[in-house]
Amino acid sequence: MIHRARFYNTSSDFVYIELRARIIGKKLVPGERLPEVKIASDMGVSRTPVREALRRLAAEGLVKIVPNSGARVAAPTAKEMQNAYAVREYLETFSVRLACVNGLDGKTLERIEEVLSSEEEAFKARDLDAYLEVNNTFHRMLAEASKNVILREYVENIILRTNVYILFYDSFDEDINYSTEEHRGILRAISDKDADSAERLMREHLRHSHRALAVPEKKHAAVASVKDKTCAHAQENRQDFKRS
Repeated sequence: MIHRARFYNTSSDFVYIELRARIIGKKLVPGERLPEVKIASDMGVSRTPVREALRRLAAEGLVKIVPNSGARVAAPTAKEMQNAYAVREYLETFSVRLACVNGLDGKTLERIEEVLSSEEEAFKARDLDAYLEVNNTFHRMLAEASKNVILREYVENIILRTNVYILFYDSFDEDINYSTEEHRGILRAISDKDADSAERLMREHLRHSHRALAVPEKKHAAVASVKDKTCAHAQENRQDFKRS
């Protein structure tokens, strides 16, 4: 594998990207040990870049480094996920309420629509990494619309934490992209400055996401529970934006 490293800026980048791809691709599973010596040998590098790569992955929450024990792929518990989503719900319902107070200008609305289109494309391509990126951009833009810098920073941090749960526990195999339709409903409410609806829709959206992850074996049942409501509003939301 040594010959492949030259395509990366550093050996550490090479190891980081390779390990991250294996975690996202579920070739490395939660709780699996990540021995530095074996990784270094397999990838044809020294232990130093492996150690640096593991630290970067730990900073993202994808890896857990335990002193005197070594590194393992992170294994979030149901309780950890519940706590994180409770915090995210509190922060993001607050951010959309403030966004309704501040309003969204035409340029921002246009940009968010572009993000949602990109989200749909990433879903169709089944590109989880790209899908998460545009999904996160949507939520960050709503947080920015709150005009509260501290709140925006907290939202960004909690998004990074919950991303880990999605990478580990979302099979990303639904036939219909419910999330984007829910995003459109939230955006419609903010555009109308309907703070109560925006807050309710954001809360429902995050709870749908959490239920699908916290109990993986009931994922499809959780998704099905919101199918009718989402589909009923999908066409209406699209028509509203066309008229905007």
